[in-house]
Amino acid sequence: MAIITISRELAALGDETALELAKQLDRPLVDKHNLEERIKSYGVADRMLQKYDERKPSLLSSLSHSRDDYLHFLKTAIYAEAEQGSCIFIGRGASVILKNVPGVFTVFLAAPMEIRLERVKSYFLCDDHRARQIIEKSDKERIGFYRYFFETDWKDAGNYHLTLNTGHLHPTVCAEIVKYMRDRIITEEDEKQNIRRIIELSLEQKIKQAILYDREIQIHFLELEVSKDKVTLFGAASSQALVEAALVIAREIAPLAEIQSEIQVVQEYTIYP
Repeated sequence: MAIITISRELAALGDETALELAKQLDRPLVDKHNLEERIKSYGVADRMLQKYDERKPSLLSSLSHSRDDYLHFLKTAIYAEAEQGSCIFIGRGASVILKNVPGVFTVFLAAPMEIRLERVKSYFLCDDHRARQIIEKSDKERIGFYRYFFETDWKDAGNYHLTLNTGHLHPTVCAEIVKYMRDRIITEEDEKQNIRRIIELSLEQKIKQAILYDREIQIHFLELEVSKDKVTLFGAASSQALVEAALVIAREIAPLAEIQSEIQVVQEYTIYP
């Protein structure tokens, strides 16, 4: 199983290239709509998606617990889609969320400003000044989104396997280049490891979802590590009873795994808003 992620500047033919690549590889394209529908199926409100989707949150939003909730559900949705098999993600931080997962090929698409301006003017039927405003706002939001949620530089070519200048490349050619490079970088062993690692990451999110959101067990800073047949829980709780409740849930979801706890019990543990 191989997964491709596409990050892109506005007007750098991201959607067009992703659609062409999905056609050439005969693989599903996971875009904003797919992920939003899956996230909403978890009970997440539209207003949370509008607040955080590929944008830097306001100061008030950045101080809200909903920031952590959004990131949790975004990861859960991306892992769930990846678990279905080979696919192509566009945007939404998939390149970072799936970073270091074997069998994931990451792409960044850029284009010269003058070409982006002409494309935006044509699409939005606006003048040069308005087109520049649209591009600058989009770039600022995406830069902020990646810095805030992932502490990474969205435009840094070093974060991707392949960066393409789409200024003079047709989406068909871009897709062919991506396919060519993917086939030479991702090995069969990478693809085998990809399946196992995606299952592990998805299981981490399922257990976390059940503990924090479905059963509302108060384990602060809960994180999980799943490796082969072993599941380890980390975090802090105010009582051993809460730790035991979390372990029971983990065993329900992963009955064949060895479940271990590294959750620290801290009496009168308090989280300040």
